[in-house]
Amino acid sequence: MKYMLLIYLTEGSLNEQEMQACYGESAGVAQALHSTGNFLAASPLLPVSTAVSVRIRDGKTTATDGPFAETREQLGGYFVVEADSMEEAIGFAERIPGAKFGTVEVRPMLDVPGVPAV
Repeated sequence: MKYMLLIYLTEGSLNEQEMQACYGESAGVAQALHSTGNFLAASPLLPVSTAVSVRIRDGKTTATDGPFAETREQLGGYFVVEADSMEEAIGFAERIPGAKFGTVEVRPMLDVPGVPAV
């Protein structure tokens, strides 16, 4: 089963040196997961100031600057992994450096017929 590991953190909580160290450690986790066949994808995200939220209500589309939810922590990146169980996916999440200073949410992914696989 595929799992998405969503990495939440407070923007600006890491300085540039800490962020670069986090990227390096995350790349190491990605390489380790790749070597075992569990890695599917990963990427940090640009700041929420670059986000646009799109909604369609009553047939009208609106695009609003910023993320959908106002929260203390913002979605900062993700991993997509293949795991045999939620417990294994949680073990992968524990290896992501963002778990040390933020939150990693583990979500099973649904395969939808007709949608190309990752």
